[in-house]
Amino acid sequence: MSKVATVKEVVKEKLVGSQEPEQLSAQAKARFNRHAVKDAETGELCLGPEQFIDAIAPHAEDYHKIKREQYSILFHVADRTNKGKITLADWGYFENILSKPDAEYEIAFRLFDIDRLGTVKYEDFRRLYELNKAPDSIPFDWNCEWAKLYIGGKTKRHDMNYQQFSQMLRGLQGERVRQAFQRFDVDADGFIEPEEFATIIKQTASHKLSDHLLENLHTLCNIAQGSKVSYANVRAFLNMINEMDLVELIVRRACTKSKDGRITRAEFLNQAAKTTRFSLFTPMEADILFHFASLDEPSGRLSLRDFTKVLDATWRRRDEGEDGRALGGEHKSMGQNFLAQAVESAYNFGLGSIAGAFGAFMVYPIDLVKTRMQNQRGADPGQRLYKNSIDCFRKVVQNEGFRGLYSGVLPQLVGVAPEKAIKLTVNDLVRGWMTDKQGQIWWASELFAGGAAGGCQVVFTNPLEIVKIRLQVQGEVAKSVEGAPKRSAMWIVRNLGLVGLYKGASACLLRDVPFSAIYFPTYSHLKKDLFGESATKKLGVLQLLTAGAIAGMPAAYLTTPCDVIKTRLQVEARKGDTAYTGLRHAARTIWKEEGFRAFFKGGPARIFRSSPQFGFTLAAYELLQNMLPSPGKVAEAKSVGGAVPTLKEQSVDSPFYRSRNALKILLDLDGNFGRTPLGPNAQGWKSLPGWMGAKTA
Repeated sequence: MSKVATVKEVVKEKLVGSQEPEQLSAQAKARFNRHAVKDAETGELCLGPEQFIDAIAPHAEDYHKIKREQYSILFHVADRTNKGKITLADWGYFENILSKPDAEYEIAFRLFDIDRLGTVKYEDFRRLYELNKAPDSIPFDWNCEWAKLYIGGKTKRHDMNYQQFSQMLRGLQGERVRQAFQRFDVDADGFIEPEEFATIIKQTASHKLSDHLLENLHTLCNIAQGSKVSYANVRAFLNMINEMDLVELIVRRACTKSKDGRITRAEFLNQAAKTTRFSLFTPMEADILFHFASLDEPSGRLSLRDFTKVLDATWRRRDEGEDGRALGGEHKSMGQNFLAQAVESAYNFGLGSIAGAFGAFMVYPIDLVKTRMQNQRGADPGQRLYKNSIDCFRKVVQNEGFRGLYSGVLPQLVGVAPEKAIKLTVNDLVRGWMTDKQGQIWWASELFAGGAAGGCQVVFTNPLEIVKIRLQVQGEVAKSVEGAPKRSAMWIVRNLGLVGLYKGASACLLRDVPFSAIYFPTYSHLKKDLFGESATKKLGVLQLLTAGAIAGMPAAYLTTPCDVIKTRLQVEARKGDTAYTGLRHAARTIWKEEGFRAFFKGGPARIFRSSPQFGFTLAAYELLQNMLPSPGKVAEAKSVGGAVPTLKEQSVDSPFYRSRNALKILLDLDGNFGRTPLGPNAQGWKSLPGWMGAKTA
């Protein structure tokens, strides 16, 4: 008896292949064990249909195009022995298929290879198709000339091997569309109604198209003068959607070369001619692409974001939730958007605070030297404590030690957070209000946006500036006045009071408003005009550092007179020094006693401080963004200037993505594939109702 069993096993192995367990990775085993349950009869861990879906289709993924239950059809590929359960060996077999470069086609082939003998029979293929197609599907004629070329006529049907079957699947969708067009073209004049075209595409390719395309299919007739859709239109549309990856590549390259990140139809065709060996896209195909991409932007110059609505099948309407169902109403959508914006704002505020503090700390010694130089009074050089900035730096270290260079650093670090947050937020907000639909902004509006940002920040920066300055100069007071007490930041705050903390606020406004009005437009134009930043071109850290440093130079130097006046007003006057009563009085007195050059004291130090400070801040911000990504933000979605992430940048190593790609090929047969209920006792295809050879009750 044992010999007979051995012979059977050998014969079975030769016919259906070896069933030795594949070498599974630790991740694959963990995935199996996480979802497996014990078999009631054998006690062996295994996956039923429901557990299998959980293993290859996590709940958190997007199922608004291909429904989660449709992944159950792949169970029949993994269940190679038709037992209705998947063991660890079966799971290893399935994972091995998924790891192959042509996994999508091999899964489809094994699904229809009922006998596991390496060929697909016409009867098996036809029967599975009939079991899965939707009741209202447009009929398909399997006796057409196209089908005969692949599987032979009625009397000479032949089985298909893997290569033949894969090639047949490749062209099946096009034949389905052709037959459907002929069915609707009752007049045989080569035209159908737009609604009929929409029906054809929704039944044959809805799983590959975005909601934007599906909702506007009926507008295809608008690319011509008539009100109907020709077969040429249909073929051009089909060719375009079948080459979406290439279309995206061409669009990206063209947008990158464009100064404003937008392209026209002519620029697309020119880039296509350079990218492909032959002119792959016809004028009609380009017309169709630009027609659907420009429905919301009729200017004729489109950005990558406009094309996303056409090229990315995961794009969905704004009123849809993650599962593809409409949300409960506008209030829910607004609430979710508000929460997302609040989280994003908190994230940006936190990173900006840390980065700003780092930048301020790195250049603080320069800022201290600048303050000491600006506070020097008297026209006679003999009365001055410092000859120049270098001499000031040397004497601070000599008299107060290295720590003296960081006198008053704590208030500065605390103040950087609200200052940077308010300045950047207000500038972006006002620029957004004043930017038109084409992304253009008038130069005067740029200046106004920057000035508004500088004005708003004074609310927080003035109190912290006055405390910082008094801490910075008390070191030199201690050396010149014997017995001078050393004050803390809290003592200065209590002594000044609320009104005193805003002393010199008018001068602070006079400095910060023009500084930001100069800085932000200069920085924006340097990035765009000098380094070529666009919607599709992300600048590197060095380019951002350079742009920030260069923009800070004119902004810092040209506002030095305002900074000198602010410093004089905010520093506590010593005996013998002139006490300034206000902005105008300070300006007149400085001019009279020290001359015009006094207004630019510390100017070089301001440049040396502001330029590297912006550089350090930007570098730290970029580094923190990479190390601490935003909560819920996909790494592949990160971009600069509103750029759209690459539409196909996804991990093909996971079972979900490879399984989803295999399903896309199966859904070319019919969008209903995989929706046939398996039932609790399903044991492979041959157990389904209506299957040829299935046992009947």
